Amino acid sequence: MKRFFDLILTVLAIFMFLLPMLVISIFILLTSKGPILYFSDRIGRNSIVFKMPKFRSMKTNTPIIATHLITDINNHLSPIGGFIRKSSLDELPQLFSILKGDMSFVGPRPALFNQYDLIKLREKNGINALPPGLTGWAQINGRDEISIYEKVALDEEYLNRKSLWFDFKILWMTLLKVFKSQDISH
Repeated sequence: MKRFFDLILTVLAIFMFLLPMLVISIFILLTSKGPILYFSDRIGRNSIVFKMPKFRSMKTNTPIIATHLITDINNHLSPIGGFIRKSSLDELPQLFSILKGDMSFVGPRPALFNQYDLIKLREKNGINALPPGLTGWAQINGRDEISIYEKVALDEEYLNRKSLWFDFKILWMTLLKVFKSQDISH
């Protein structure tokens, strides 16, 4: 049922966001050198690495680490990078990862391949059995502002409570957070 829901919602979202994605692509091309999309190695279901697309919001020479670990983030953002990150528009290409089956709309956010502590904790708690999500319970309960241990505790709570109704609640709460640009540090 979850996969069917993901497919229907993804197709609708792609049609709804096709024009904004085209506009963002043009602005990225016009304002900075480099590709439109950035593909990062992420940890997916069962700890399998997959390529997750995002609109490129950083300059091409930015270190490949979690952005909260980058000192002076503003020196690494592209001219429109701050806006597309703050508005979460950089995440739109992940709709194609959902369509492909690498991700779901709701689940734990996929860890970077080098976030070993997060990956290990998720494996220990069985969270790696879930498909990663575009949004998740930890995302709406702190996002960039909570520790890895808090994220894993929230991911584990999602694992124990998961249902289609809980997913709807998380999606609704995500929309509210995105519109308010809440819990986004950069």
